[in-house]
Amino acid sequence: MARQGTIVFFDLETTGLHTKSCHIVQLAASCDNIIFNRYILPGIPIEYGATEVNGLTVSDGCLLLHGEPVSTMPLYYSLTSFIDYIGSFLCPVLLAAHNAWGFDQIVLMRVLEKFSLFEQFNQVVSGFVDTLPLSKNLYPELDYFNQPYLVRYFLGGKYNAHNAVEDVKQLEKLFNYWDPNNYVISEFTDWI
Repeated sequence: MARQGTIVFFDLETTGLHTKSCHIVQLAASCDNIIFNRYILPGIPIEYGATEVNGLTVSDGCLLLHGEPVSTMPLYYSLTSFIDYIGSFLCPVLLAAHNAWGFDQIVLMRVLEKFSLFEQFNQVVSGFVDTLPLSKNLYPELDYFNQPYLVRYFLGGKYNAHNAVEDVKQLEKLFNYWDPNNYVISEFTDWI
């Protein structure tokens, strides 16, 4: 189906669940299977619960994923390269995440403001789509709406949930499977 603009699917892995203070440790996005992925060494400890979910730890000044070192980039450069990535698509771009309004959008907007990057970001992004309430609207008969359940239910598979790259790949597949029309998408868009 033809869409107005472009939808880029994104996800954050963070040091915890406190939207006002957590640090981003992984930022990933996908659009038409063109993947963006950055790991960021956080400035605060990763909470035990977050490590249990995403497998990320810090040791001797290195970020580790399941005990293996990953290459990191400072947050500022990760954000500017993310903006460049988004700008490479036909604008206006909508950013979509599962629970965007409750978490990912809040954290991303906070750090963009912190680094005075909001104006640059606003040049390429027109809003945020939250696929969590979208899925509830499209399929109210379901009992669960977490992304791993939705992937199993609609796509018939499991995946490495809570790795931001895998999350965005699967969310893009889910969204394309659902194929919501522009009107429904706009109902679940928070315009900037």
